[in-house]
Amino acid sequence: MDLNKAMIIGRLTRDPETRTTPSGQSVASFGMATNRVWTDSSGQKQEKVEYHNIVAWGKLAEICSQYLKKGRKVYVEGRLQTRDWEAQDGTKRNRTEIVAENMIMLESKGNTVLPAKSQSQDLPTVEIEEESSEIKVEDIPF
Repeated sequence: MDLNKAMIIGRLTRDPETRTTPSGQSVASFGMATNRVWTDSSGQKQEKVEYHNIVAWGKLAEICSQYLKKGRKVYVEGRLQTRDWEAQDGTKRNRTEIVAENMIMLESKGNTVLPAKSQSQDLPTVEIEEESSEIKVEDIPF
């Protein structure tokens, strides 16, 4: 049995860029940063930042492009994928990215947490009043 699963919580380093394939499918790409903080053997606080490339397809891509902005904190779950190509100057290039299958916004207006999955077909939009951060169970479309 094999497993290819990536789960990260971090902040967007850039707004999602959305494109449409010739077949009409939406694809969004954006960057995320995750921080690791630890204390070394001498007692000094250390911090390291990792940068991740994220790609979302279909309905999830549309949701990401509509709601995500640079600096927002999100949870992304997906699989690792490496693409290879030849650049215009003839050099071989590759990029490892996380193909998002699930995304949860951890910060939004009113501090509401909204999940979004790529497997969901047509999720209706949930209208949330800004003065109330409480979500009623009957307002959740899934």
